[in-house]
Amino acid sequence: QVQLVESGGGLVQAGGSLRLSCAASGRTFNTGVIGWFRPAPGKEREFVAGISWSGGSTGYADSVKGRFTISRDNTKTTVYLQMNSLKPEDTAVYYCAARRGVLLTRTPSLFDSWGQGTQVTVSS
Repeated sequence: QVQLVESGGGLVQAGGSLRLSCAASGRTFNTGVIGWFRPAPGKEREFVAGISWSGGSTGYADSVKGRFTISRDNTKTTVYLQMNSLKPEDTAVYYCAARRGVLLTRTPSLFDSWGQGTQVTVSS
């Protein structure tokens, strides 16, 4: 089991930036992919961005492409989500999740471990 703890959320004005962190501990050697998700109307959770644990592959939702950047540190224990040019519609609780498979999937049900989430609020 992998334990995930998110941090870095907060209140920011539209156009501002935040950097979210996802710290992983436990059986991280089993981790293939880390993803960031947020709730969306009519969906279980909406994929925001994902990165392979090796760092070789990344993926983004169309709604955040060009504004958000996912990365990981060299120790492979923390994944970051740099969020720039934030919009009010980015307001949500952001969750990071880990899966053992190596496929960079966008399907929430294929992720095995979830953090508790961090709130991001963007004011207009």
